[in-house]
Amino acid sequence: MVDTEDGPTFHSLSYPTRRDVIAAGAVVPIALALPPGAAAQSPAVAAASEPVAVSLTINGTQHVLTIDPRTTLLDLVREHLDLTGTKKGCDQGQCGACTVLLDGRRINSCLTFAVMFDGRQITTIEGLAADGALHPLQQAFIDHDAFQCGYCTPGQLCSAAGLMSEGRAKTPDEIRELMSGNICRCGAYPNIVAAIQQAMGRS
Repeated sequence: MVDTEDGPTFHSLSYPTRRDVIAAGAVVPIALALPPGAAAQSPAVAAASEPVAVSLTINGTQHVLTIDPRTTLLDLVREHLDLTGTKKGCDQGQCGACTVLLDGRRINSCLTFAVMFDGRQITTIEGLAADGALHPLQQAFIDHDAFQCGYCTPGQLCSAAGLMSEGRAKTPDEIRELMSGNICRCGAYPNIVAAIQQAMGRS
């Protein structure tokens, strides 16, 4: 406020908004924690994002690719190799839709970098069938209507194939427990268990 001949007047001042204050409060501690010169990217950091060559055998075929080292195995099979049977669900390793087999063992491909598996064997849903014949699990899923929308089915099948290789599941309860990382939002769980039992020869 300023006194003038016509009385007090108010200048129009620009005050920071609540959003500005919150944003500044978040930036300052981070800036103070950084070492001097951290704003300039170091050669080591720059080198870490340089494309790298990786060799993977996927569904029996060797692939040599040059990729960003931050590429997940899920994005490699889907975006680089057009193997879109493997699904991206939660992208956080919680739903199991992205399950593939690494040297016969099931893993969540959304949580792993492709460069971690240089020289390894990967099997996706496209690689389960052999010589034009369905895998016993695929046939069992059909026989038992073990899917509805089908989005989770590739991950369910790969996980079940890994489960059978592990040889740990002997009862329906054990199958349910060991398949609990694969979510079916349609609720086809009883049929999935029955299908796995059939494929295991325990129906």
